[in-house]
Amino acid sequence: MHSYYKISGSSLGTLSSGLLGRRFPVRLVLSYIFDWIICFAFVGIGGWLDRIAPAKRPFSLIDTSISYPFAEHELVPAYLLFVLAVGVPFVIVVVVSLILVPGMTVPKGTPKTLIWQRKLWELHVGVLGLVLSLALSWFFTSSMKNLFGKPRPDLLSRCDPDWSNINRYVVGGFKWQSMTGQLVSADICRQTDQYKIDDGFRSYPSGHSSAAAGGLIYASLFMASKFAITLPFILPPAASAAGAASHAAFPSQIRIGPVVDPYELLGTRGLDGSFSSTPTKERTGQGNAKVQSLRRQAAAPPIYLLALGLLPFGVSIFIAGSRWHDRRHHGFDILFGYLMGFTASVFAFRYYHLPIRAGAGWAWGPRSDERAFWAGIGRQGYAGTDEELGVYSRRRDVGHSADTSHLPVGSVRSR
Repeated sequence: MHSYYKISGSSLGTLSSGLLGRRFPVRLVLSYIFDWIICFAFVGIGGWLDRIAPAKRPFSLIDTSISYPFAEHELVPAYLLFVLAVGVPFVIVVVVSLILVPGMTVPKGTPKTLIWQRKLWELHVGVLGLVLSLALSWFFTSSMKNLFGKPRPDLLSRCDPDWSNINRYVVGGFKWQSMTGQLVSADICRQTDQYKIDDGFRSYPSGHSSAAAGGLIYASLFMASKFAITLPFILPPAASAAGAASHAAFPSQIRIGPVVDPYELLGTRGLDGSFSSTPTKERTGQGNAKVQSLRRQAAAPPIYLLALGLLPFGVSIFIAGSRWHDRRHHGFDILFGYLMGFTASVFAFRYYHLPIRAGAGWAWGPRSDERAFWAGIGRQGYAGTDEELGVYSRRRDVGHSADTSHLPVGSVRSR
């Protein structure tokens, strides 16, 4: 059983002075600033692509799939999409990170500096992951819209074709008896609002769907991680051996007591007082004991938390469905756009957060100073140090993050 201990006053002073006096990791900070710059560059390029003229595929004037009336009032206009897909997830990340982090596993006496470091780090990567998800969704959606130039279901009502001069704009297709399969170019349109006609060729994929999934599914994943909303599961043996200490907020503040094998209690003492672990009749119940312990390793989360976590997901479905209601997109356009946003949200969440089942609600820690921009070949990821490779450079942040717990000598009983 793990017990928490209070840090002495002298230890607090030493730790606080170390936090305040260590060298400011400029290179590490710059690397994350560069991450933000790249994300906003994706957003800026996506916005620029949204303003340039897209490719315009030829279309048929008798195509019923593009003959729907233009809806002047959208069910989810652009400003509401921004509020729901960007504003709501942002508020969720901020509130959860600042109020619920680092949780109930913080030992008494832990310096407030450490606590606020963890809060701000979880906030930082939570928002950065959200921005990454939305930026990827926005960039690829805008790029594909302009590349494919697929007509929207309401294109003809936007276009206002020049019916008296159809032959001038025929670019393909065929005409046979009473069947007209000719294709015309977008030049046949008499619409004076250039943006309106350009937007009529941006049906695939759906931007509302990708943005809704990119922001709101990320919010659902974030809440599922922080609130432990997942199907009950049995921890792998390695994770079970590590115990709850590795999932705590500050593992280095936990004192791990001696490990006692409960099955040793089933042994008997001899007449000379010595302990014998010879199997007895009582050991026949070990099979039942193991079954009992497995069923007690996990339990289903409360339904209200499940409903709370699914709420952003449900809103994203509503936003995507509204595009069909408004006749702005074909069915496949909506589904593919939603899939793009879903993929971006899952990728961005896992890019900065541990798996929901194994991470206890935590984000990955920061990169190390020496690997802030580059790890290179032969290094295992971005969180290690050169000391692991035999290159002994002084690590300036060891002992300050409280992320490492060392077993006290003699705490584990050898067999």
